Amino acid sequence: MSAQSATTGQVLEFKLGDETYCVSIDYVTEIVDIGELTKVPNAPPHVEGVMDLRGRTTSIVNPKAVFGIDEAGEEKRIIVYDPEIVQTQSAAGWLVDEVYQVVQVSPEQVDQSPANDNGSIRGVVKRDDEFVIWVDPAVVHAAG
Repeated sequence: MSAQSATTGQVLEFKLGDETYCVSIDYVTEIVDIGELTKVPNAPPHVEGVMDLRGRTTSIVNPKAVFGIDEAGEEKRIIVYDPEIVQTQSAAGWLVDEVYQVVQVSPEQVDQSPANDNGSIRGVVKRDDEFVIWVDPAVVHAAG
């Protein structure tokens, strides 16, 4: 499945440290509370461990490690992604501090990211007096 080229649609907003991020809702299969994680020896630094979700072994990734975010947080929710977006076709989820809401984003709300190094940042959504960083989990998992 190729990364979506459109920069509009519904996004799921979530918190990492002090900032708000979002992903296209098309990638998300469910949101769950954090459960018991099993550490995997020699796993990459961004992989927190694995957990069983509905009988499927799911890798749990810490996006703070991927994006270089130092702020601590409660890390109490997991956004589970469609296995189609992960290159290895395995289930993956992101450990996030909080999940907020699903919102509609229009093209005029999205600016290009000033730091679009590997394509993992799709843009910056302007809303009222805040910015929401739009990330692409397909690119993150392809690179990671």
